[in-house]
Amino acid sequence: MKTAKLTLLAVVCIAPVILVAAVGKKEKKTTPDAVARGKYLVNFGGCNDCHTPLKMTGKGPVPDLSRLLCGHPEDTKLPPPDLKPGPWFAATAGMTAWAGPWGISYAPNLTPDKNTGLGIWTEEMFIKTMRTGRHMGSGREILPPMPWQSVASLTDGDIKAIFAYLQTVPAITNHVPRPVNPKGETFE
Repeated sequence: MKTAKLTLLAVVCIAPVILVAAVGKKEKKTTPDAVARGKYLVNFGGCNDCHTPLKMTGKGPVPDLSRLLCGHPEDTKLPPPDLKPGPWFAATAGMTAWAGPWGISYAPNLTPDKNTGLGIWTEEMFIKTMRTGRHMGSGREILPPMPWQSVASLTDGDIKAIFAYLQTVPAITNHVPRPVNPKGETFE
């Protein structure tokens, strides 16, 4: 028993980018190459543009890297949106919430926080979500402006790499509001 704990500790201390997830009795390892590929795809795909809040600096708004990929800040109070019919949508200044004919959508928390982010998600759930456009792979539709259709065109290996990278970013507790339909009711 002590040997197993020491071995796991050595893996964590020597190579923090290697994740070990228990799936039943199987262990699944994610390689540093997969994590690096995932980081590349997240950066190339512009995930930070919506999922990392902006902060104001002397040079204007910049991504707040202390809240990397944590989604719409729970402490941000927004006025009610003007949801007039039309072929448009509006975004908040922080680029984490949008209003349009579908209602209001908020960028979700993509960090591995177990209560407010992707911490309880499995790789399979993530892949299914990106392939079907359904929350957690089988729930409500993913709302605009999330370009899940583009992500769906990636290979399984690339989507797995994105998930692997997201599991390595710091977990941030951030309760993102639920999306709201045009009638003002929250989606489940």
